[in-house]
Amino acid sequence: MSNSPYETYEDTYGTYRPYGGDAPYAPHPQAPHEPPADTYRPAYEYERVAAADTEPRLPRQAGRPEAQGGRAAARRAARRKKADQRPETLRRLLPQALVVAFLAGGTSAFVANDKAIQLTVDGKERTLHTFADDVTELLADEGVDVGEHDIVAPGRGAALASGDEVAVRYGRPVQLTLDGQRRKVWTTARTVDGALRQLGVRAEGAYVSTSRSQRIERHGLDLDVRTERSVTVLADGRRHTIRTNAATVREAVDEAGISLGGQDTTSVPPGSFPRDGQTVTVMRVTGTKEVREETIAYATERTQDPALFQGTEVVTQAGEPGMRRVTYALRTVNGVKQKPRRVKTEVVREPRTQQVKVGTKPMPTSVAGADSLNWSGLAACESGGRPGATDATGTYGGLYQFDTRTWQSLGGSGRPQDAPAAEQTYRAKKLYVSRGASPWPHCGPRLHG
Repeated sequence: MSNSPYETYEDTYGTYRPYGGDAPYAPHPQAPHEPPADTYRPAYEYERVAAADTEPRLPRQAGRPEAQGGRAAARRAARRKKADQRPETLRRLLPQALVVAFLAGGTSAFVANDKAIQLTVDGKERTLHTFADDVTELLADEGVDVGEHDIVAPGRGAALASGDEVAVRYGRPVQLTLDGQRRKVWTTARTVDGALRQLGVRAEGAYVSTSRSQRIERHGLDLDVRTERSVTVLADGRRHTIRTNAATVREAVDEAGISLGGQDTTSVPPGSFPRDGQTVTVMRVTGTKEVREETIAYATERTQDPALFQGTEVVTQAGEPGMRRVTYALRTVNGVKQKPRRVKTEVVREPRTQQVKVGTKPMPTSVAGADSLNWSGLAACESGGRPGATDATGTYGGLYQFDTRTWQSLGGSGRPQDAPAAEQTYRAKKLYVSRGASPWPHCGPRLHG
């Protein structure tokens, strides 16, 4: 028990001696098993203590331990405990707050990127939600394949926003025969009528090979279209102009009320396609056939013969012409006779080729004992100087009027009048050497004149 008029107060933090006691404040030694004392003190407590140190104390306050030490210490301990718990609480709450903030932001981003799109594929509509940024990504996500003949609106690279509409129209192949011209075309129309409009085909009055409401499948179809055309038909001196979608000229003529009979025909092939603005003339045809026999000329084949003198040709096989029978069509078109037209040829007899030997041996010009005679004077007297001359009976020929037997006995071939003049003179000299001038009883004296 202290002699001081002030009591001492001991708590778990040590011994407290109020101000004015005999001894200053001294903390109680800590027990070995206790944690170190918390030295944290908020700023406001420092201010309060400083104020307490400067303020005068009342005498009666010094005698109340609960006022001086017990209550204040309890409050300080409570504040210290609360301050110790605050960082731990923040450490526990911070991750939870971050998760909540992330989820809140992710939900906002999720809602912002989601787009409501109306997609129409080949006429089938549906509304869908997508995160795609553009049309290409949307089609890929939805498994919609598009080719070069398909149409995508808007374009495949167009950006998407919520509320947009995207349409895909598939292309369909059509084997189109339009007014006789066949070609392959592509259309995104789903019916024949829509395809005709899309292709710009004038359908009014046209012939269409299938129903115009016929659906065009993805694999396409064959389509024959004949538009209405204006065709003029001239027949029997009259003009007929009609509107028709006929497939042939003959059909157009029939639609004009004109009949074709017998050999009648038209100015263009009856099976051809009638063009717009075309004029077709009907030709009334009458005619007969005529058979004529015609000669077929023979060919000549020449063979070289070294035994014959040059310039000499000998016919070893006489040629013979052939014969053929030709049939001609004689026609009268609209009263006018036409040039005969050959329609048939038949060979009755084949021609026989003429065989000729051609001499290649050099011709001698000299015969001893006869070279100095006047052979030109003899030739002028016998034949007028003509190598191919013959008498009226055909027995004698050439410059010197040889008969064929005498000519061949002198080494000549064929007929003398067919041999060159030099050969004829050479053989005449040989005849003179063997027989003198007797072969030419009338003109022989000319040899010496």
